[in-house]
Amino acid sequence: MPNLARMRRAFCTLLVLASISAGLAHASATLLLEEPYGKLGFFTATGHAAVYLSGVCAETPLVLRPCAPGALGIVISRYDGVGGRDWVAVPLIPYLYAVDRPEDIPLFADAKLVGFLRDQYRRKHLEAVAPDLASGETPGGNWYELVGSSYDRTAYAYEIETSRAQDAAFIRAYNLSVNRERFRTVSHNCADFAKDVINFYYPKALHRSVVADVGITTPKQMAKTLIKFSGRHPELQFSRFVIPQIPGSVARSTPVHGVVESFFKSKKYIVPTAVASPILAGCVLAVYVGTGAGHFDPASQVSVFNAQRGLEAPLGAEDRRSFQSELNHLMSGRSFADAASETNQARVEKWGRLLRDATPSFDGDGHPVLRIPVGDKVVSVGVSGSNILTSDAPQPLTQKLLEARLNAELRRGNPPKVSESDVENDWNLLQRARGASEVATGTRRMVPSGAQAQHGGNQP
Repeated sequence: MPNLARMRRAFCTLLVLASISAGLAHASATLLLEEPYGKLGFFTATGHAAVYLSGVCAETPLVLRPCAPGALGIVISRYDGVGGRDWVAVPLIPYLYAVDRPEDIPLFADAKLVGFLRDQYRRKHLEAVAPDLASGETPGGNWYELVGSSYDRTAYAYEIETSRAQDAAFIRAYNLSVNRERFRTVSHNCADFAKDVINFYYPKALHRSVVADVGITTPKQMAKTLIKFSGRHPELQFSRFVIPQIPGSVARSTPVHGVVESFFKSKKYIVPTAVASPILAGCVLAVYVGTGAGHFDPASQVSVFNAQRGLEAPLGAEDRRSFQSELNHLMSGRSFADAASETNQARVEKWGRLLRDATPSFDGDGHPVLRIPVGDKVVSVGVSGSNILTSDAPQPLTQKLLEARLNAELRRGNPPKVSESDVENDWNLLQRARGASEVATGTRRMVPSGAQAQHGGNQP
């Protein structure tokens, strides 16, 4: 019987993946504009660029092939210091979440869990570009950028229709090319690679800005020019959506900028420049205003990507407030009287502190769990939608995880973090974890008053 249940889950997963693949263009190239994260210096403000090809799959991370029906394609990008290679191809779901199956995506992640999932995926699939050290330990370097991107940052996606013939030509050309590391920050960066890939499909579609980016190719400029190209070619199906950063205690990514925009908006650069050379600062201002460098908003008019349901409309402000009010009400009834007055960030940090002694692992079905010491024993807390309600964790731990996720999703600000269906599903999980209602699987549960549920993918 357990085997039959697993077969049913696997079949349902295949149906979901097929529907997502069909929901996007039949064949497409999608520019991924990824927000910067960390504090590595000036150029990190420009973020990262990659390309998702829905009709191209990977025989290995270094060999491309056409996709079989239902497959989701690969993300391909240029990296610095990854196995001496110029590009590496990784399937879409692992690239975003470091897991093979959408149902295994964690609901809430900390650095320890992210590191564990990345290393487990590397050991299974990426030994060719990131092998173990001689001691059998995990190697250093930038290989981690190949998987789990959505733990570190939000990404904006710009998808344009392509053809199977174009995919076939791309596969031949890139399989025959010399795949040797070429990364240079100024002349051969990730945005240069993304530009070359999109221009392979549509010559001269993307170009750098000599003025706004002082000749450096940037991810944001690539997105702007692809939008302009799509406007000149309305016959090509085009869509834009956001891939939110996974809720968790990992630091949130920051807005993406161009070169001049980064300089102008950074006080540590523009203030000293204005003092030392007002003329130079004035020139920077003139370029910033004249080129409209700050006018492009990647989050404008985007749908929200969900790995299990496709593209959906973002949660509206009124519904966000409704869900937040109801969540505050639920939490205020607990033993700590100040629950309603806590900020969302404080609640997320509380759960993050609870995870300090946790050990990431997998359950018997291969779903991720956290093993957390509770008194004199260790309990397993399921951290994905597939196992959070079936683990042996005490109810309060499961509730805390779901509350932390909801608080992260309902936090104010751009970019859109969640769709209404995402919040509704998480709300229903919380209600079930609390034992508040018993509703058959698949039935719509009660949501806070004022929230207008939208069902199904909302394709742009």
